[in-house]
Amino acid sequence: MTTNNLLSRISIDPNICFGKPCIKGHRIWVSMILDYLAGGVSIEELLEEYPGIEKEDILACIAYGAEMSKGYFVEIPIGTNKEATKK
Repeated sequence: MTTNNLLSRISIDPNICFGKPCIKGHRIWVSMILDYLAGGVSIEELLEEYPGIEKEDILACIAYGAEMSKGYFVEIPIGTNKEATKK
């Protein structure tokens, strides 16, 4: 599946969920799915928790996050781990 095909599974409507990107046909925020994945929840666990979505919906969330990060960055705190403080 191409990135464009995946991204077509994402909806942004100012009248739904305050205009936050959601899985099309659901009120499940892309950011929520990405937070769960970042926290270690597996795709299989998400599919069990949200039986109305498909694996491609989760991949679409990942693709959306990847597209959003192009050209942007988030400040990473320096000195928060032992290796960084040794230097």
